[in-house]
Amino acid sequence: MNVLVIEDNESVCSMIDMFFSKEGINGEYVHDGLKGFERYKEGNWDLLIIDWMLPGMDGVTICRKIRAEGDSIPIIMLTAKDSESDQVLGLEMGADDYVTKPFSPLALMARIRAITRRVHAGPVEKAEKGLLVTKHFQISKEKREVYLDGEAISNLTPKEFDLLYYFVQHPKQVFTREQLLDRVWGYNFYGDERTVDVHIKRLRKKIGTDHQPFFHTVWGVGYKFDETIQTSEN
Repeated sequence: MNVLVIEDNESVCSMIDMFFSKEGINGEYVHDGLKGFERYKEGNWDLLIIDWMLPGMDGVTICRKIRAEGDSIPIIMLTAKDSESDQVLGLEMGADDYVTKPFSPLALMARIRAITRRVHAGPVEKAEKGLLVTKHFQISKEKREVYLDGEAISNLTPKEFDLLYYFVQHPKQVFTREQLLDRVWGYNFYGDERTVDVHIKRLRKKIGTDHQPFFHTVWGVGYKFDETIQTSEN
């Protein structure tokens, strides 16, 4: 597994590298945002870990540029900013997850493992999940492909794909934010529940319309996926 870490704090990089070595992960470390973005374009990476505050180019800008190019590579952001608005901004720019400094390396590894399991599912999981076909969607867990009314949707991040897949598996079922964090994120998530709201908002923008949002808010509870409801609600 090849991971590019764009982080200007060399002590943090050394700590991450120590754990990567134990896990057999190949990590490369760049301490400047602009140079890190250029290195990203040169390499073949399985995962990016990007610090929020960087010289040259900040992490949010890097994330936005990567998503603007249509790349759905998993991205974890490291941030010393712990306000809700900052975390939501990072997610809206396309990050799949974030870790707030100071952080435990074990917590970071848990997030990496969770993303890896979802992106590179094993043969048993693939065989069980198979192919989902509904009125509007055809979703392949194995190929991680989504077709909406026969048209390929190729701009979903790994977390957006997982969230969509889970909802399509459970049509019309209402889930709380806590349930979605537990079942889709796949570990004890230490973030804000607004994470779910941001991902739902992004999915509505990418696959829904005012007339057919697919994801519906159940006020006071959470969200449900329903292809039969047509509404102007967003």
